[in-house]
Amino acid sequence: MRTFIKQHKLLTFYSVLVLLLFVVTLLAPWLAPNNPTTVNLALKLQGPSAQYPLGTDHLGRCVLSRLLIGMQASLGSAAFIFVCALSIGLMAGTIAGYFGGWIDYVLMRICETMMAFPNLLLVIGLVGMFGPGLKQVVLALILVQWVYYARIFRGMVLSLKTENYVKVARINGSSSFKIIRKHIVPNIMPPLLVMSTLEMGWSIMNISSMSFLGLGVQAPTPEWGMMILEGKSFVRTNIELMLYPGLCIMLVVIIFNLLGESLASLFGVKKQALKGKEGL
Repeated sequence: MRTFIKQHKLLTFYSVLVLLLFVVTLLAPWLAPNNPTTVNLALKLQGPSAQYPLGTDHLGRCVLSRLLIGMQASLGSAAFIFVCALSIGLMAGTIAGYFGGWIDYVLMRICETMMAFPNLLLVIGLVGMFGPGLKQVVLALILVQWVYYARIFRGMVLSLKTENYVKVARINGSSSFKIIRKHIVPNIMPPLLVMSTLEMGWSIMNISSMSFLGLGVQAPTPEWGMMILEGKSFVRTNIELMLYPGLCIMLVVIIFNLLGESLASLFGVKKQALKGKEGL
């Protein structure tokens, strides 16, 4: 372990930062110094103080508390979106790539149909059908994103199933499920880990974008995109109301991208191979 840490200091550093982000997300209700939704107009737009370390917003609510609790909506929802979309995409792509035939044809036509629409436009359309709210945005993002994962994993499986060790396993009488579990999926794991970090930033930005447009998290629930939306009316007098959540989004996305770069370098994964939006 010590040798690995010494050889991959940056990877270790970024991994620790990501771990800290999730720890803070889990402990946010206990770390927040004040109730993030309590309105006190007598204390609106106050500067930093002992009670309010980052000041208050236009309704007298603690900015730091709202940033911490907002992390649960942004980072927590992004993680949930990725896990669900990845699971669906991995299953669909593996089945399509390994078995081929009509299953592959149907799944890939579904993917191509959804990919014909601009990503953001499709998400907005789905949220318009479901109605505004965090749950609806999460569902829309899952429905849009799984198709890209499915195409990426399909391409990987098509390549892996022609390898000699897969052919030998098939000759030895191994079932398709066993071959997929023991020989296909383990070889997909390195690119999967790289993808997981790179796509977390995508999910966070999209959740914040939907909230900024008024389609995601609804007031008074705190969320970084919502905080930027609420703060834009005070950009001339209290720019920090937009600056703090904006910096949080930027820093979190950068950390995940840097971790992804480090993992790609460690596993020798080319990021171009993970870009399913251009097709396979």
